[in-house]
Order: sequence, then C-alpha cells, then structure tokens
Amino acid sequence: MGCSSSLPDRSTGRLGGLNNSESGGVADAKNLRVKLVLLGDSGVGKSCIVLRFVRGQFDPTSKVTIGASFLSQTIALQDSTTIKFEIWDTAGQERYAALAPLYYRGAAVAVIVYDITSPETFNKAQYWVKVVCWNHNCIFSRPVTHAGTCLCG
Repeated sequence: MGCSSSLPDRSTGRLGGLNNSESGGVADAKNLRVKLVLLGDSGVGKSCIVLRFVRGQFDPTSKVTIGASFLSQTIALQDSTTIKFEIWDTAGQERYAALAPLYYRGAAVAVIVYDITSPETFNKAQYWVKVVCWNHNCIFSRPVTHAGTCLCG
C-alpha cells in the first residue's frame, strides 16, 4: 500500500530513489542500500521485529525506544546481490510524533506496526499511512506495508 511502486534502479543499485548522500555512498547494481522505517504506537512490537530480523533474538520485555534506534542488516541473495537494510525503529510515544518525519524522509519502505489485539493501534496504523503518504503530497511515495503483532500468552 503506497502512492506508487518502488523498484530498484539497476543503473544505480538504489531502491526507491535513495541518493548517494542518503545512502552514505555509491551503490552498484549488486550492492543495494534500502532505508526502512518502522512506525506505530508504543508497545506494538516494532523493536521486537527489528531485533528478530537483525540479531535473531526475541525479547518480549524489550525497553521502550526513546526517539529512534538505528540498526542495519545485510542480506546476500543467490545471484550475489547484497541488500543492506538501514533500519530506523521509531518511538511510538505521542511526545516523539513530531520527530517521525526526520526518520521516514528518504526511506524506501515503511512498515506500519500494530497489535492485532488492539483496535486502537490498528486505527492509529491507518493514521500513520495517511501521514507518510497522503498528507505530504506523496513526499513518501514508496511501498508501505502493515505488520500485525501479538504477544499472546
């Protein structure tokens, strides 16, 4: 769900229009850099998703993110292409909402996270889609996906 598609530019090796200053250097067709941002309410599991992807760890008692945290993960594909995900895990507390545009600006992908047991966080997920896509004349015209989480006991 996004305003337009975002496919890799094989001439530059960048996904979704990342430029050299945003990606930290020149990428080629075999070495892609992808800025990915996770958005959603506090406590929905954004940090758990990132830590599972980057470190293979799951910690349901992880601490609340302050501002944002940055992690990266590089994946090698069968054709020798590497994709380096530069992941911004944003704080979900209302007091940090004004900082969110700083983190999703220039991102190739947004993952909107919500708790499947909480209608409130699902409703807020719909808000985040509007914020990143429609409210800024498609300033964020990249793929947006939803991830439903549950710490069911």
